[in-house]
Amino acid sequence: MSDTLEILLLELKAKIESIEVVRRRLKDLNAQCVGIFQQIDTYFNSPKGRLKLREFKGEEKATLIYYERENVIEPKKSNVLILEINESESFRMFFEQVFGKKVVVKKTREIYMYQGTQIHLDIVKGLGTFIEFERKIEDFNEDQKILGQLRINLKIKEKNLLKGSYSDMF
Repeated sequence: MSDTLEILLLELKAKIESIEVVRRRLKDLNAQCVGIFQQIDTYFNSPKGRLKLREFKGEEKATLIYYERENVIEPKKSNVLILEINESESFRMFFEQVFGKKVVVKKTREIYMYQGTQIHLDIVKGLGTFIEFERKIEDFNEDQKILGQLRINLKIKEKNLLKGSYSDMF
């Protein structure tokens, strides 16, 4: 295992009708595609916040992620702790036994970078297609404006904004 990483993020998530349309808009903005990943997030019962093990298809390593975040529609602060795990299968089995499994979320995630904002285009099995913005907080008010403008530039409708996590939708 490696050191724990703590990050304070500003996040915004929305349902989208077409990944292809949003992908074209991202290319028009010259957003850089980082890659496409198959992710399996196993959420565990947790007395507060959310706790999940993120596994990547075809890889032995995984990431344990704990985060606390408000369930509000507007851009929200998320305090995140991240720990890399070398043996994901035995770790997942241990956590399932100790905490209990809440839900498993399987998704294909396409990641883009645009002016300091990480943008995820997600196809979530059983739920549909989504966009998520993540930005490290430097100046909360300014970062909030940046995410709001990016949402408008990508023509993401306010009525499609979401409060919670994918795990809450199952």
